[in-house]
Amino acid sequence: MTSIVAVTACPSGVAHTYMAAEAVEAAAKAKGWNCKVETQGSIGIENELSAEDIAGADIVILTKDIGIKNEDRFKGKTIVRIGVSDAVKRSEAVMDKIAAHLEKATA
Repeated sequence: MTSIVAVTACPSGVAHTYMAAEAVEAAAKAKGWNCKVETQGSIGIENELSAEDIAGADIVILTKDIGIKNEDRFKGKTIVRIGVSDAVKRSEAVMDKIAAHLEKATA
C-alpha cells in the first residue's frame, strides 16, 4: 500500500495549515493510501512525523509557502512541493499526479 507523509505550514500558521492537512489526508485516503500529516502552525509542530513514518513513506509532500522546520530529515525521499492553496483546493489533482508518478516508477 502506498504511504504518504506530509508537512503543512503557512505564513500565518493558522487556518490554512490545518485546512491543507485535512485536505491532503482526505485525498490520500480516498485513494486508499496511508497518510500522516504533520502541521507546523502558530502553536508549533503537531502530529510530528517519526523516523519510522518517514522511512516507510513512498512520497513526501511539503508545502512551499514558508520554510519547513527540520526538512533535512526527508533527505533521499521523493519530495513533492505544493502551495498551501493547492493543498487546500487541489489535493485530489495532486494525488492523481503522484499516482501517475508511482505507476511509472513501478512499470
